[in-house]
Amino acid sequence: MPAFPRTLRLLATVTLLVAVAGCAIQPARDEDPWQGMNRKVFNFNQKFDNAIAKPVARGYVKVTSTEVRLLVSNFFDNLQMPISIVNDVLQVRPVGAAQNTGRFLVNSTIGLAGLFDPAGKLGLRADPTDFGVTLARWGVPQGPYLVIPFLGPSSVRDFPAYLADTYFLNPMSYWTRDHNFRYYAEYLPYTLYLVQLRASLLNTDQFLNSAYDPYVMLRDAYLQRRNYLIYHGNPPTSLLENFNGSGAGDSNDHAAGESDMEALLARQRAYDRAHAAQPARAAPTPASSAPPAAPAPIAPPPPAGSVAPAHAASVAPAASSARAQGSLILTPAPATSAGG
Repeated sequence: MPAFPRTLRLLATVTLLVAVAGCAIQPARDEDPWQGMNRKVFNFNQKFDNAIAKPVARGYVKVTSTEVRLLVSNFFDNLQMPISIVNDVLQVRPVGAAQNTGRFLVNSTIGLAGLFDPAGKLGLRADPTDFGVTLARWGVPQGPYLVIPFLGPSSVRDFPAYLADTYFLNPMSYWTRDHNFRYYAEYLPYTLYLVQLRASLLNTDQFLNSAYDPYVMLRDAYLQRRNYLIYHGNPPTSLLENFNGSGAGDSNDHAAGESDMEALLARQRAYDRAHAAQPARAAPTPASSAPPAAPAPIAPPPPAGSVAPAHAASVAPAASSARAQGSLILTPAPATSAGG
């Protein structure tokens, strides 16, 4: 008799999941009404990154080999695979859940707790997802774009989802809650993960440093990455056209009412030309019989990313950037790659 009610509950749960999965997907959108606040947090993150995170990551790269960083990266990738597995189930994606589960089991056993990646050689590629993607596929709107202190790009939908994934599904969260070592040593694994993550992104800093407006570049790349995950690598063409074309924009994003991506790209090209090597320009010769004036000294161009556009007092490179997957991707993704 007790088995019958359990069967009904299971059937009801499956029915609910299927119904929720049939809701209209809510993609990531260029909604940035809190841009003033976001830019301040963005600049704070950049200062923190330059002062602490980046130097620590560079030191880590100097004292470790590429092989060691790859092992560390593999370990943490595998450790966080339950996040993707559970969310595949919540999204009613049996194929994705089976693939990620198989990858997790193979790498946890044959791969020696995830240090190695034999699953990749067997064709079991990682298919990352998270609770923010699950909410999007359940039809929960994204809400405004957010920049979170120390963490970087997010949104009203994605940030609470990130906290849920971290608290309930990340094994490192259970480790820190279940242990209480001297000098907070229980946080060392998570600290190593963050250092490895930042080290894996060092080579991408140049993209933001050379951007006309790093804030906009980071925001748009993050939203494109989220749509890539929400649609599992196949976002609708119409969504890509709207995003890269005449998106909603914001008056604070682009001066003189230019709110589309083409205007931003034109500004980027002009910015690049302005910071290219310039030939020396001689000062005009006075009309008098005095000898020609000496050539005017040319001030060296400021470092890339230090010149602010007309609509912003200061724009600095982002504190975090990410690897490319089809396009430039910038996000605090759970998976990492060996850097340096």
